[in-house]
Amino acid sequence: MTGTSQSPRPPTVPRQAGGDRGDRGASSSGGFLARAAFLTALLTAVGALLGLVRDQTIAHLYGAGPDTDAFLVAWTVPEVAATLLIEDAMALILVPAFSLALARRAAGSAPPGQDPVRLLLRTTLPRLFLALSAGAALLIAAAPWVVAVLAPGLPEPGLAVDCTRLTATCALTFGMAGYCSAALRAHGSFVAPAVIYVVYNAGIIATMLAAGGRWGVRAAAAGVALGGVLMVLIQVPSLWRKLMERQVPAGGGPKVTRSGPAVALALLAPVIVFALSRQSQVLIERFLAAPLPPGAISHLNYAQKVAQIPMTLSMMLCTVTFPVVARAMAAGETGRARRRVERDLALAGTVVLVGAATVIACAPQLIEVLFQRGAFDPADTAATAAVMRVYALGLLGHTLVGALVRCYFSAARPLWFPALAMLTGLALTTGAGALLVRVWGVLGIAAANALGITLTAALMLHGVGRHSVPIALRAVAGGLLKLSSAAAAATGSGWLCAVLIPSPVLGTAAACAAVTAVFLVIARALGAPGTDTVLRTLTRVLVRPLTRKLAHAR
Repeated sequence: MTGTSQSPRPPTVPRQAGGDRGDRGASSSGGFLARAAFLTALLTAVGALLGLVRDQTIAHLYGAGPDTDAFLVAWTVPEVAATLLIEDAMALILVPAFSLALARRAAGSAPPGQDPVRLLLRTTLPRLFLALSAGAALLIAAAPWVVAVLAPGLPEPGLAVDCTRLTATCALTFGMAGYCSAALRAHGSFVAPAVIYVVYNAGIIATMLAAGGRWGVRAAAAGVALGGVLMVLIQVPSLWRKLMERQVPAGGGPKVTRSGPAVALALLAPVIVFALSRQSQVLIERFLAAPLPPGAISHLNYAQKVAQIPMTLSMMLCTVTFPVVARAMAAGETGRARRRVERDLALAGTVVLVGAATVIACAPQLIEVLFQRGAFDPADTAATAAVMRVYALGLLGHTLVGALVRCYFSAARPLWFPALAMLTGLALTTGAGALLVRVWGVLGIAAANALGITLTAALMLHGVGRHSVPIALRAVAGGLLKLSSAAAAATGSGWLCAVLIPSPVLGTAAACAAVTAVFLVIARALGAPGTDTVLRTLTRVLVRPLTRKLAHAR
């Protein structure tokens, strides 16, 4: 039921002298991973910045009312598609599959003249394209029923249906973009996959500015459709170059074992259930918020978009190292996978907790700087900031779930435990949300989200050693507790700066600096993991350029 030793496993890749080392050299060296993580984080930050500009443009043009609520119901389609087809399901299935194919290619375990990577491409891509095309067509036809199910109390269902038909194209374009991203990441190419959200958000912004006056909020939905096409086009040249690099070793080895349909379904099913369950949090939140006063869904959306930026940045290292962990598991090197996962959890926890502390400390100032203009008024700022503070309490849980699920599925074998943990957390989110929304309104929905995802993270952390990578559970949990304590203290210092400085821009800047400094000092004093790495990085970035300038001056 939870993927014990009886589960079907992929064939072990035979090790060859020098082959394993050579295969590892470029893809898992510290320098390569550091550069890849830096470039990925930089491009992701640009994409996130454009995402903020996108949300600012929506807020400026349409405010937070029935029109934006209608668009955000349609926005559920690309949100679900991004989770299923780019970020979670597609990556969790295809990165290990391509990593295993690359390991077989390097070990020479395929029949002579046959490339395992191209074989995988030929057997999966055409079928996936047909399935996604059918799914997109079905969504377009069923848009009225989709809107009725997602938001039964919506004031503008007709507008939501129009927007949903435009965004439904993402079922195809996001799937193709996710396929390209997974293949490129498994090959050690991270730049093109990191650019996809840059071009996606740029497409939405350009369409709104060009057609917003004529089409209203439908222009944003049309921009989503255009952005999905751009996500595919930006990756095709890089993927084509990688696939044209012929690296099939001379001579043959043992015949490659091909998985039958039953094994393939066993691998797919738990990943899809997990991804759908995770994305169902958004569906439940919008379902619960639909009967609330107009603007509730919009306030929840803006709050989540800003609060999720630290989580997105914290996940960049895990995105880069996921193929490394998958290759290590395919080669049976669990020790190397364990060390990599423990470092990733510590660094991801450090980044997201600094971000969460900053978000809680200066939420009103952040929202005022980012959104308060045009149709987005001070009342919208206050409501969005309150929701964002509550939502930020679950950011560590969201990050841990995203990082740990890569461990569970890195071995390319069926595991149901992550899906069961996610369903358990989803049940808590649903029950708590239904109760708390009556008392606290939209704040109760945000609180239920934090409770549910924290429970899921705790279950997945507790089970990862038994079902996947054998990490040192007590050491990892103790380190996260120390980081959380440092974040709690840092939140107070940031809040004090934000309150004492009247300017929202200066207050936010001072709060960010105070939170970072206090967090690092306390975390270092507590001996929390990951802080030494962060301090070394900051020293390289800030101190070395200064010492070089002083040396030149002398």
